[in-house]
Amino acid sequence: MSELFNEVDEEVRREQLKKLWDKYSIYFIALMVLVVAAVGGWRGYQYLEARKAAEAGAAFEKAVELSEQDKHADAEKAFTELAATAPSGYRTLARLRAAAEAASRDPKAAAKMYDDIAADRSVGGEWQDLAKIRAAGLLLDSASYADMQQRLEPSAAPKSTFRHSAREMLALSAWRNNDLTAARKWLDAIDGDGETPPGLRSRAEALQALLPPVAKS
Repeated sequence: MSELFNEVDEEVRREQLKKLWDKYSIYFIALMVLVVAAVGGWRGYQYLEARKAAEAGAAFEKAVELSEQDKHADAEKAFTELAATAPSGYRTLARLRAAAEAASRDPKAAAKMYDDIAADRSVGGEWQDLAKIRAAGLLLDSASYADMQQRLEPSAAPKSTFRHSAREMLALSAWRNNDLTAARKWLDAIDGDGETPPGLRSRAEALQALLPPVAKS
C-alpha cells in the first residue's frame, strides 16, 4: 500500500512540475537567453577594451619614438591625437606628453595645456598636481611671485606629493622677485622637512647662501 501511495505522490509531483513548466518555461528560457547574452556582451566588451588598450599602447610607443628622435612637432601631434581617442589611462598620459612636446616650441602654450589638465577633475588629484607643477616650471622665469604663490602654495602643503618641487620653485620665484622674506620662508620649509631629497636640500642651501643675512634688531 505504501508503494502505491509513493507512486501516486510521484505522479502528482510530475504533473505539478509539468504544469509549472508549461506555464513558466517561456520565462525561464528568456532568462537563460538574457544571461547568455549578458555574458557574451561582457566578454565582447572586455575584448574590445583590451584591443583599444593594446592599440593605444602601440600608438603611445610610436609617439615616444618620435620624441626621442627630436621630431617634437610630430610627437606633439601624435600625442594630441592619442589624447582624443585613447582609453582614459593613456589619454591623461598623452595629454601630459603633448604639453611636454609643446614646451620646446611655445612654453606659454604648453603651460596652458598643463593648466587645462590641472583644471580637469576627471584625471585625478595627483595628475592634476603634477600638471600644476609642470606649468609653474615653465613660467618660473616670467611669472610674478604672486602668480606662482597662487599656483603652487596648495601643492607645498605638508604631506603633499609634490611639496618638495613646489617649495623649491616658490623659493626661487620669491628670490627672483626680490621677496626675501618669502624666499626664507620656503627655504626654511625645505630645511625643516626631514623627507626633502638630498639634491634639493643642497640647492636650497646654495640659494640660502645668496641671501643677505637677516638684520639683527
